[in-house]
Amino acid sequence: MKSLVKTAAFLLAANLLSAEVLSADYRQNPFTLTYEGAITKNVEGKVNIHAVSYKLNNIDIAANVYTPPGFDPSKQYPAIVIAHPNGGVKEQVAGLYAQRLSEQGYITITADAAYQGASGGEPRNIDKPANRIEDINGMADVISTYPGVSTSKIGLLGICGGGGYSLKAAQSDKRFKSIATLSMFNSGRVRRNGYMDSALDTIQQRLTSASEAREIEAKTGEIRYVGDAKLTDEQIAALPFDLYRQGFEYYGKTHAHPNSTFRYTESSLLSLMNFDAATNMDLINQPLLMIAGSKADSLYMTKNAFELATKSEDKHLFLIEGATHIETYWKPEYVSQAMTLLSHFFDDVLK
Repeated sequence: MKSLVKTAAFLLAANLLSAEVLSADYRQNPFTLTYEGAITKNVEGKVNIHAVSYKLNNIDIAANVYTPPGFDPSKQYPAIVIAHPNGGVKEQVAGLYAQRLSEQGYITITADAAYQGASGGEPRNIDKPANRIEDINGMADVISTYPGVSTSKIGLLGICGGGGYSLKAAQSDKRFKSIATLSMFNSGRVRRNGYMDSALDTIQQRLTSASEAREIEAKTGEIRYVGDAKLTDEQIAALPFDLYRQGFEYYGKTHAHPNSTFRYTESSLLSLMNFDAATNMDLINQPLLMIAGSKADSLYMTKNAFELATKSEDKHLFLIEGATHIETYWKPEYVSQAMTLLSHFFDDVLK
């Protein structure tokens, strides 16, 4: 980790990526990628993208595998599994970091969660922690059998909600030799307590409503959803937290994708509200890197989980100065800093 520390100190103010990481219209990209600078065609000798589909518990999963420049399947490469944010899909920030890490010599995989995105599963937009953790285990299954992957050199990167689920997956799945999170979001804590613990007085009311939603599903098949509000610009501006204001901009405007939605089944709350990504953190004994913006209003979740990772002897918390949660997804200088940290962190263990 010495190289990570030295590089971080030198490059925290640097912007090594071009402005091409801002945004792109998915309709103009043959792979429907939403980030500027995304692959538009596979070119020999450069990073290539490969659509992959597979079954996970009898559900069709849609994934993208990125292979590094000059990829030779007869050689052995380290690999990184990347878990996307809540409401996100593989074509957005997860794809950006998958492509950038592949440029550094890694085979990377990012998949749409079961019941979400281009993956199968009914009813749509179930959002249960057990499913998301199994998605991560499933990506490890697939990438470990991919040509050229060294199965002893697999890392894990989780972004936002994918970061919380990655912490849980890594607690028990020791195929992951190193774990990193970016702008980690503890989905269970937020669904239970409200963002920044702002809804503690409505926990029982929301649990009752979720229980009623499940009863309706069982009796009638009708699915009740939450999180699918269509807000005006004025309503977005009035939201109380940066994460929500900027999230609506990112997912709804600048990096929109038709498969991406905040919507999820209300009955999912029965599983979400008794889940907590920060429990059993002492089971993580692998190297751990947690990155967050210094101005992120979600930072409290990263700090809480990091403090509880008492058995990781090689753990590091880095704050990207001036960044909010969503800005780490796309803003060039912040993506550059995160990539510098991630590259050297994974290199120390996987290369």
